[in-house]
Amino acid sequence: MDENKLEEELKKLWDETPISHSDQEKEVSWEQFQSKAFASNKKKFKPWRYAAAAAVLLFIVAGTGIYFNNDPVNTNIIVAENVIENTTSIIKTVILPDNSRIELSPNSKIVYGNNFAVNRKIEVTGEAYFKVTKDKKHPFQVFCNETTTTVLGTSFTVKETNQKEVSVELYEGSVQMNVKNQDEKWILKPGEKFTYGNNIVLVAEFKRFIDFDNEKLITISNYIETNYGYNVIIPQEYNNQRITIRINKKEDLNTIVQLISEMYNLNFEVNENLKQITFR
Repeated sequence: MDENKLEEELKKLWDETPISHSDQEKEVSWEQFQSKAFASNKKKFKPWRYAAAAAVLLFIVAGTGIYFNNDPVNTNIIVAENVIENTTSIIKTVILPDNSRIELSPNSKIVYGNNFAVNRKIEVTGEAYFKVTKDKKHPFQVFCNETTTTVLGTSFTVKETNQKEVSVELYEGSVQMNVKNQDEKWILKPGEKFTYGNNIVLVAEFKRFIDFDNEKLITISNYIETNYGYNVIIPQEYNNQRITIRINKKEDLNTIVQLISEMYNLNFEVNENLKQITFR
């Protein structure tokens, strides 16, 4: 092919809008492009010549990315731009860029990229409870050891032990579990626990609620103090009041406090500095 025709073809490729092709078509197209683009030994500079080559290469890389995204386990590519560790002895609350909430347990760590809002992938070491903001366009994926938890919007706990065993407890919504190098998928329902260790998968029920059956109100106050870290003060005359209630073990504290307030017609005040809730 003469130089003028080659340049015309390169310029045409530069101006052309890419369309979707199969992997085989991409490979053939690239080979044809190589044979044409590098047949001539002349060094004459044409801007669209190099840009066209870059465009072809970029298209191939993009195709590769789409291929990997079809396998949740293989998408564990997280640039460690944001690393949050909990080195304290109490649970640390983290609000992610998409407003998802994480309760990070002591001696635990999370890692996620700066593009998290559109690429919601996060790696966990240790234990963390997630309350995920719903976003159908951007599935939320949690990587822990060799497991991948994929969700759209839900609440669950991911825990890794020193023996490299991973457990996922689902409180609300639905999640899909994948294990590296395994084709099978596990869909969890609320109240189910997924455990993976020593190449063995186990799915079983767990108790996600705590029941108070005709208990004194002071018992719930003690529960809040133990599990949420807030001191609860209620009027003395209410200490022996009885209550029957079922609470999700990962229920938002504000929901519990609001419920008690409405049941007993009490006002309440929350002092974040003192970590204290006062009912009146």
